[in-house]
Amino acid sequence: MAFTLPDLPYPHDALAAGGMSKETLEYHHDKHHKAYVDKLNELVAGTEWEGKSLEEIVKGTYKDGAVAQNGIFNNASQHWNHSQFWEMMTPNKKAMPAALESAIVQAFGSVDEFKKKFSEAGVGQFGSGWAWLVKNANGGLEITKTENGVNPLVKEGQTALLGCDVWEHSYYIDFRNKRPDYLKNFLDNLVDWENVASRM
Repeated sequence: MAFTLPDLPYPHDALAAGGMSKETLEYHHDKHHKAYVDKLNELVAGTEWEGKSLEEIVKGTYKDGAVAQNGIFNNASQHWNHSQFWEMMTPNKKAMPAALESAIVQAFGSVDEFKKKFSEAGVGQFGSGWAWLVKNANGGLEITKTENGVNPLVKEGQTALLGCDVWEHSYYIDFRNKRPDYLKNFLDNLVDWENVASRM
């Protein structure tokens, strides 16, 4: 069964007040994400991966190191990443649930320190990639960054709680080359903290 582009969980203009424009979502979701889905369907047709779940494909085609990645992995992982990304944002800004806040304070000292370290990871990712908040194998929280489409699914013992796309197409319309401003805005105005907490 072919993979399909998931609908956004909100209208294209719903995040505009929070700093992500309708135009960004029209390009990022409708064009970039759709291209990953279409290419993935094309590449898996007639291969051993046809009919497998997205998670099986991501894990099964991963090879350590960006240079070693293949087309199937790249498109499958970016389909997975973006499907999570849309759900990790909301137009309805709410307070961070107490259990998540407690875990973040325990891991990073404060929510502000977490945001600082998360932003640093995203800004410090050279070229394209993602910044992540993950729960590791021992249950603790950790901030990581990955190149291109690599994600926590392929990292032993990691569960993705929050991911931020730092490919230029995710922020250039709204923030031009100001990736730090994009990350700050993402954390302050767009994250659905209830969704993040639900992943713990």
